[in-house]
Amino acid sequence: MNPTASPLKEAGLDFNERTMRLFLDLTRELLGFPRHLSQHVGGFVITHSPLCELVPIENARMADRTVIQWDKDDIDALGILKVDCLALGMLTCIRKCFDLLRQHEHLDYSLATLPKEDPKVYDMCCSADTIGVFQIESRAQMSMLPRLKPREFYDLVIEVSIVRPGPIQGGMVHPYLRRRAGEEAVVFPSPELEKVLGKTLGVPLFQEQVMRLAVVAAGFTPGEADQLRRSMAAWRRSGQMDAHRKKFIAGMLKKGYEPSFADAAFEMIRGFGSYGFPESHAASFALLVYASAWIKCHHPALFAVALLNSQPMGFYAPAQIIRDARNHGVGVLPADINHSQWECALIDAHTIRLGIQHIKGLSKRNEGDAILRARQTPFVSIRDVARRTGLSPAAMGVLAGADAFRSLDMDRRDSLWQVLAEHAELPLFKGIDVDELTPDLPAMPLQEHVSQDYQSTGFSLKAHPVSFIRGELDGIRVTSCAKLRSTRDGARVRIAGIVLVRQRPETASGVVFVTLEDETATANVILWPAVFARFHKAARTAAGLIIEGKLQKQGDVIHVVAQRVNDMAELVPTLQRQSRDFH
Repeated sequence: MNPTASPLKEAGLDFNERTMRLFLDLTRELLGFPRHLSQHVGGFVITHSPLCELVPIENARMADRTVIQWDKDDIDALGILKVDCLALGMLTCIRKCFDLLRQHEHLDYSLATLPKEDPKVYDMCCSADTIGVFQIESRAQMSMLPRLKPREFYDLVIEVSIVRPGPIQGGMVHPYLRRRAGEEAVVFPSPELEKVLGKTLGVPLFQEQVMRLAVVAAGFTPGEADQLRRSMAAWRRSGQMDAHRKKFIAGMLKKGYEPSFADAAFEMIRGFGSYGFPESHAASFALLVYASAWIKCHHPALFAVALLNSQPMGFYAPAQIIRDARNHGVGVLPADINHSQWECALIDAHTIRLGIQHIKGLSKRNEGDAILRARQTPFVSIRDVARRTGLSPAAMGVLAGADAFRSLDMDRRDSLWQVLAEHAELPLFKGIDVDELTPDLPAMPLQEHVSQDYQSTGFSLKAHPVSFIRGELDGIRVTSCAKLRSTRDGARVRIAGIVLVRQRPETASGVVFVTLEDETATANVILWPAVFARFHKAARTAAGLIIEGKLQKQGDVIHVVAQRVNDMAELVPTLQRQSRDFH
């Protein structure tokens, strides 16, 4: 920690003050400790005698769940059998997709019976049109897809595995891509290595390959290879990998391999210490990749419903899922007091209705169930809703603020007035039938509607916030995100948008990746450490950014390498006069 760092100085921190010095000393003592003690959601331990005789067992917060006080490494050290059951939100989403396919399309599919090797699915993946698709929806995966160009199932196995800290830190990604593209020859020093690494073009991508490499090329026994595998996950903490280096290189030299190749092979293996995938694990994940991609490709509306009803999961908030669905021709209807269920619903093959669940401030147990129980016949007025549901004035205000009374022929401003008049205990309203109160309210401007939508649901179906300042952005020569595709590589550009994602991966050496969204598209931005440090305040905290930088295009992969970063509100006068809380 650098006490002279400008962002910390900007925060007004005095590092000469005694309390601050003590805080820094205690912070340094904590470095290297686990961030938290996590519990596996589906793990269980099998022992010969009752487990309670070996380790204390305590109740978890969830009913009928217990946890033991040992770490997973303790269990491994004792040789006790531990089984982990992986819980994935995508499994829930795919199950809901299959239910909807049976209900609406009369198609009875399962993971085993989906049509295989569909070219349209691979076309979609190659174009990185994968928002919501399991595992390959991240910014890093979207950048890799047009380069790897998956055309069959095993390509997805590779795709899942290659964008991982292990292969990245082991220097395996670029050699694999060059060899796959025919830019680099695939040469095997021995027939034994060709058998181990042939299907991954001479590059070890899986844990099984690393273990087999140690056996056939370095003379390890299977037991020693398994110890190597265990050490790969722990080398950062205890340096256990170095204990294998001498034996590994000596074994390769004994079998006639060049010293340089032996060193390079071990360094590749060392990279797996930051996590390399087992091939069987990758194949299981690839099956879910293909299934979710197939459903998105052929049934985008249905996929969007299942994805929204399975939140929270994945990289994207409901706003981005909804926008992506609309970009694929899906009609999205707003949440409404008379038409919405608690969850989103599929109206037809091309239309979905948002659920009441997306309105902030309402719960299923209280307001959601009350609305659905009372709605045996359509509601006809604000008073009718309040009387039949028994909702509190606060809940009625939340519904009005979310513009959920449109089916009563009332827009947001009228319904807010009616809710206030219905429940206000003011002398002005005594003895007056509120139904007779029909003031001639001015129409709410669209920009105010959008602002209210974001406050109520986190998104808007009416317009995008950036669209209202497009004229001012044009005045300072800001290019829309959509125009980046037709702009030449290397051009200096200026873009603007609200921040969807900020990422600082451990493997990226301090590089920060930002995804911006305007009314036309999204754009990926790269902030090198020096740029992030220089514009730290805006880059780290601003809801909307204006980025100046150099356009970098490699095939279908497009980035803006930032050179300047500004808070959008500081350059656009309109935003200084209104809320910037787009989220």
